[in-house]
Amino acid sequence: MDFHHHSLPHLFEQLGLPAEPNAVEHFIDVHSPLPPSMSLADAPFWNHSQSEFLREELLEDGDWAEVVDELNSRLHS
Repeated sequence: MDFHHHSLPHLFEQLGLPAEPNAVEHFIDVHSPLPPSMSLADAPFWNHSQSEFLREELLEDGDWAEVVDELNSRLHS
């Protein structure tokens, strides 16, 4: 099995978002906290393909699941 270490900047690149560390932190600051009952993939600021990517990675425990979990935690706190 091939394991990759992904970071939040790598995830933001994958999502087509600015990935510089300060841009990632700014995104999190602007969009948090999400309501506790809202799933990360259902947040209104994602486009359809971003939302589907996040949902699939979490459901399938995909290669990106760990960093998606990290983003989820950061946006809900």
